[in-house]
Amino acid sequence: MNAFERYAPFVQDYIFRNNWENLRAIQVAAADAVFNTDAHVLLSASTASGKTEAAFFPILTLFSEDPPKSVGAIYIGPLKALINDQFSRLTELCAEADIPVWHWHGDVSQSHKNKMLKNPSGILQITPESLEALLLHKHAAVSRLFCDLRFIVIDEVHSLMRGDRGGQTLCLIERLSRMAGVQPRRIGLSATIGDLQQTGEFLASGTGRPTVIPQFEQPKSKWRISMEHFYIQGPQASDEQTEQNALEVLEQKTDTAPDFADPGMGYIFEHTRGKKCLVFVNSREEAEAVTTSLRQYCEYKHEPDRFLIHHGNLSASYRETAEDVMKDDTQFQTTVTTATLELGIDIGRLERAFQIDAPFMVSSFLQRLGRTGRRDLPPEMWFVMREEQPEPRAMLPTTIPWKLLQGIALVQLYTEERWVEPPNFRRLPFSLLYHQTMSTLASCGEMTPAALASRVLTLKYFHRISKEDYAVLLRHLIETEQIQRTDEGGLIVGIKGERVTNNFKFYAVFQENEEYTVRSESHEIGTIVQPPPAGEKIAIAGHVWVVDEVDHDRHLVYCTMVKGKVPAYFGECPGDIQTKILERMRQVLREDLSYPYLMKNAAARLSLARHTARNSGAAEEPLICLGGDMWCLMPWLGTYAFLALERFLKVRCAEALKLKGLAPSRPYFLEFRMKADKEQFFQVLYDEIQKPLDPMELVYPNEVPVFEKYDDYVPAELVRKGFAYGILEIDEMKTRILQWTAHLQKAEDSAAE
Repeated sequence: MNAFERYAPFVQDYIFRNNWENLRAIQVAAADAVFNTDAHVLLSASTASGKTEAAFFPILTLFSEDPPKSVGAIYIGPLKALINDQFSRLTELCAEADIPVWHWHGDVSQSHKNKMLKNPSGILQITPESLEALLLHKHAAVSRLFCDLRFIVIDEVHSLMRGDRGGQTLCLIERLSRMAGVQPRRIGLSATIGDLQQTGEFLASGTGRPTVIPQFEQPKSKWRISMEHFYIQGPQASDEQTEQNALEVLEQKTDTAPDFADPGMGYIFEHTRGKKCLVFVNSREEAEAVTTSLRQYCEYKHEPDRFLIHHGNLSASYRETAEDVMKDDTQFQTTVTTATLELGIDIGRLERAFQIDAPFMVSSFLQRLGRTGRRDLPPEMWFVMREEQPEPRAMLPTTIPWKLLQGIALVQLYTEERWVEPPNFRRLPFSLLYHQTMSTLASCGEMTPAALASRVLTLKYFHRISKEDYAVLLRHLIETEQIQRTDEGGLIVGIKGERVTNNFKFYAVFQENEEYTVRSESHEIGTIVQPPPAGEKIAIAGHVWVVDEVDHDRHLVYCTMVKGKVPAYFGECPGDIQTKILERMRQVLREDLSYPYLMKNAAARLSLARHTARNSGAAEEPLICLGGDMWCLMPWLGTYAFLALERFLKVRCAEALKLKGLAPSRPYFLEFRMKADKEQFFQVLYDEIQKPLDPMELVYPNEVPVFEKYDDYVPAELVRKGFAYGILEIDEMKTRILQWTAHLQKAEDSAAE
């Protein structure tokens, strides 16, 4: 029996109604894995390949044959928008079979949630944060709600592989399974997985059950990619008109953007007209600034406003308005967005995506490219790289177009090697350990220390944390009144701990800033941090507002819309770039390869950068003298190996080298003053790297390097340990130093002979 014949009749009807002529390869492979094995399943295929249907067609077929006595499947999605999108699709699919579909997150009405609590059945779609809240507040009902849970589908599983949120998700699945007495199969979905085997092991953590990773031939798709470069002011890298050498998709048209326009913004303004597009940026601040600029161009040109905005600090109504407009194939508007529209959500016949500067990861590039290319259109992305024109006397490292190199490296790494960032399992998750300890105590009530340790420390995600370190954490939490001992010797949530666990922000383990809700009359606009005083202006939702009143007690900002332009601020937005990307950036400078997607300005800017690198030696030599005792080190290391090297120089080498004023531009270069010469520099590094290096040496005295959301509640010694052993990439740093100093070792060996 083939997959289609095995499907339930209502699934077959759904396929006919949607005019599918045949099943896709992933759907056939998934059906075989779900129907014919008892293993977990990892489905990896390109965006818009039908992964969701591939997972749910067989699941729903099994449910129709043997209805579960509780919620039968949980779908965990990383974003509310993704859940809302999948809710509509699954509701249509399940309607005929009378299989309920429930969605559960902060924007869903309580009445809808109450219906699920009264009638636990079908499929529950939920975010990790809402699942945390459910386990915390409905602890006694968990066994009733999920006693016959058979599947847990984790969408965009790659997005949960590099931080505490993924660890939290695994912990929640394991806690729920224990409480409900079930062992559901896990199905992971993703378009961008760097290491399938490692991801499969991650998916199966703590179950003793293998993961099946179906192999199938994926249809080949042709990308349409271009990359253009603009100086924000002044003449461009290529002033002469040259023949178009990028892909045929790029139209030749005369720009009619305002004369005063930032040329990069003008380029986007022109090439989104009459089309439905996304413009991706790397921060909420940039989303606000770009949207404001583009709307000003509309006003200047007397054109209707055709730009929307979407990011995590906007209210649900603003986000959903943008989503609904983008799904409407009759409207040609453009949405400026952060990563909030990067994952999964189907926004219809999107014609192209723009990317301002380079994203930090290959997986982000692929996800953003994958928002396009649906409905029989090829995936299409236009990179727009912008930088200030280097001054004539600028120092060498500031004359290198780092973002342009980074964008080229991301594209080349995938097209040449199919490389995507592998999962990161090195970290010591002490912040998450605190969170899960408090959540367990808050939901279960009084527990003995042994019972608490047995419940929390046995969660598979914490296998690298010792009993001794957990004892240190518990003692600290008692001392700081996060938890307290009862007269019977048990542990309960303490007075200060209740302030943390009773706040709705406790459910999330990703960093949040102290936010103020912004209102205009009766409408909620979104949230900001650090609101200015009354009379000042703020930028949010792509508009400018004057602050009428700030209520600090209730964290409310009342405002009125005005015209103008001001910068927005939502908190820090650091990037995490891997060493492989930096190494490919260096290769871009060193090779003579031309890339067909570079437009004339980008090609000219790259040619200029290569010329500068060759003349200065920057492409070959890591250490360059900038004049006098001023030096520049370009290690071509990822963010955390770069950070380790920076600290190694300060802690181990600064005194011997008379090194001062070390100024990092992470992860690209370090500038510093040094009395030693180049040979002495590498000799000192070589001598020091030969000595034993305890990672704790690279944590400065009295430093408590807070990285994760709950590190403030963790004892300083564990925070320091987690940073030294889980964050700093010391092995990569050592490898790089040994590569630099290999000639010193050869010289010593020759002398010894």
